[in-house]
Amino acid sequence: MDSPIVTQVLRRLFSCSSCRSSQSRALLPLRINASPGSQRRLHRRHGGDDARQRESYWQQRTDVLSGDKTEEFQKYPMVTAEELQSRRERPRRVKMLLRDFIDDSLYNPHYGYFSKEAVIFSPGDPFDFNRMKDEPEFHRLLGQRYTEFEDKLDQEAYNPTRQLWHTPTELFRPYYGEAIARYLVTNYKLSLYPYHDLIIYEMGAGNGTMMLNILDYIRDIDPDVYARTQYRIIEISSALASIQQSHLAKTASNRGHASKVNIINKSIFSWNRYVQSPCFFLALEVFDNFAHDAIRYDPVTESPLQGTVLIDNDGEFYEFYSPITDPLAARFLHVRRTACDGHYNHPLRGPRFLRNLRQGLPFSENLSVAEYIPTRLLQFFDILNDYFPAHRLIVSDFHTLPDTIRGINAPVVQTRYERRTVPVTTPLVKQGYFDILFPTDFSVMEDVYRAVTGKLTRMSTHEDFLRRWAFVDDTTTRSGENPMLSWYKNASVMATL
Repeated sequence: MDSPIVTQVLRRLFSCSSCRSSQSRALLPLRINASPGSQRRLHRRHGGDDARQRESYWQQRTDVLSGDKTEEFQKYPMVTAEELQSRRERPRRVKMLLRDFIDDSLYNPHYGYFSKEAVIFSPGDPFDFNRMKDEPEFHRLLGQRYTEFEDKLDQEAYNPTRQLWHTPTELFRPYYGEAIARYLVTNYKLSLYPYHDLIIYEMGAGNGTMMLNILDYIRDIDPDVYARTQYRIIEISSALASIQQSHLAKTASNRGHASKVNIINKSIFSWNRYVQSPCFFLALEVFDNFAHDAIRYDPVTESPLQGTVLIDNDGEFYEFYSPITDPLAARFLHVRRTACDGHYNHPLRGPRFLRNLRQGLPFSENLSVAEYIPTRLLQFFDILNDYFPAHRLIVSDFHTLPDTIRGINAPVVQTRYERRTVPVTTPLVKQGYFDILFPTDFSVMEDVYRAVTGKLTRMSTHEDFLRRWAFVDDTTTRSGENPMLSWYKNASVMATL
């Protein structure tokens, strides 16, 4: 691991009080340069206001501070994340679409974030919420277990850049998984039982906790349905697939599920097998890490321009914008425009004369603010439609996130250094060391999903879904507060009818 370099760079985030920034206008091809550097997929924060001030150091640089890279942009080859999968070192002297840069940063098998850096927190024994006084006590106990968990990891191997985060599945085990299981069993018995098996696909299963909680519940509550149950995990990370397999073999109770489970270590975007049988497809906190493309608009002509990332010989990143020739981005814009009937957030909303007025101001930007469009999500819907025609999708994800970078539907980009969260202001960061997660516009997602698959859906808040399907008394404290309901207020759920 190239940690000495990374450690030296990250240390500067806490020692430098300011950095320079400026803006400039440029001619096409248009370029922006960056230095590699409520609930979300949360790294637990340590420290207060002083820590937050230190965490805001890493700022995006602009054209005034960078050289002209137009010649390199014309000369360097265009690559994709798929073509980079066999590379063991981060690429240089190439260019790629932003979605490929994000895919490579997160999922490259040799240096990607989920392949090498990410660790999912496990609290150990389930929390006994009924014995807790109130929600603050839950916070205190969670903090203690977080510290104990990471202290144990540091005893094995100290890592100042360890990327540790948690999910509701782990925090509220087994109650959160049991709520999903009740939904699955109820809907299965209403429309599919006994003519079809209960086939469950889970994408991005983390430690495998959801799988075990669902199978435990079905085995204990409805043995007849359990006899018809098949559970299939699609996991892109080899490291996480190994963890899932080891947890499945950890206890005799878990080993009893082995004949029900198939862990498929591949990307969903490489799927090529037709599944004719009806199935349920779980995507819980998965869409937020689907790669997006960056689109900016010419404020005069209103033409969309797509972002391309150039990586020079020194490993520096430069962002260029040019007219869209990528069919996937063009198709998403078309499907969104048709399916949503114009009812979505957009950089060019508002009177044209105001945009023209802003363009006349000194040092004004020559393009609109960026919007980040979920092109990978469109590909996922295509795969569901083409290969899983009888699927029923269950999605849970964040509809809004704190600390996002500038832009519409913009991501949170953050890393972790010495147990502190470090948010930055650009997605152009050292590949593999940063989580890049996007909010999901559920209204747009629902319309696009319906347009692609022809299926009907129902949306609800995360809390409403749990109130309907969870035994909320299990996670209620003595004061009446319920952390499983009050946390993740910024999440929503969508399910196929």
